[in-house]
Amino acid sequence: MDLIEGRNAVIEALRAGVEIDKVYIAKGETDAALNHIASLTRASGAAVSVVDRRKLDSMSLTHSHQGVIASGACVKYSTVGDILGIARERGEAPLLILCDEISDPHNLGAIIRTCEALGAHGIVIPKHRSAGVTPVVVKASSGAVYHTAVARVTNMTAAIKELKEEGVWVFGASAGGDTAIWQADFCCPSAIVIGSEGSGISRLVMENCDISVDIPMFGKVASLNASVSASIILYEAVRQRRWEHG
Repeated sequence: MDLIEGRNAVIEALRAGVEIDKVYIAKGETDAALNHIASLTRASGAAVSVVDRRKLDSMSLTHSHQGVIASGACVKYSTVGDILGIARERGEAPLLILCDEISDPHNLGAIIRTCEALGAHGIVIPKHRSAGVTPVVVKASSGAVYHTAVARVTNMTAAIKELKEEGVWVFGASAGGDTAIWQADFCCPSAIVIGSEGSGISRLVMENCDISVDIPMFGKVASLNASVSASIILYEAVRQRRWEHG
């Protein structure tokens, strides 16, 4: 069982039909959102426990529980094939994010949130040297993880080869990349690789990318946060698909 912390994360877990065992709500809270959570919980058949806020403080891993913590089933990981299947079901060219060793759970959660908000078909993360879907990631995603396919793979280069065999073009985000993002064609089946916060995309993964893309910048700061980079590139991909090619 995992802990799901924060109001949005708990609400989205309940809406997604995640198996919830119990929801703990801080005693004395009269907030309408918490009352709504209690109603959703009871409707789902799970138990509601009203507890002292200090108990929630001691349970919390995020240190920002907002007066509610749920204990629920672990998030089930998808496969790369599952993500491609989602694209087929929607009748759309695949669009997914590959996170190459993103270790900051807040960055991973933010990337998942952006993927869900923009209708990307899923996200791929490696099993090793990477954040997994932890309670911190769930909260940082505001519960978007419950509506987003997340595949966890042993070998990222093998995952890239699997995508290429399915006709997906792989774009590696890199400062000084060969192509500015607005010159790249994201209307084709696309996988966008985002590298780690410190060292970017690993050498072997970059060698397996079809195209390296760059976010042009005009200020004095030479790089962007990983989740910000993912958001900018994903927005450009969606802009091209929706407004340039209808």
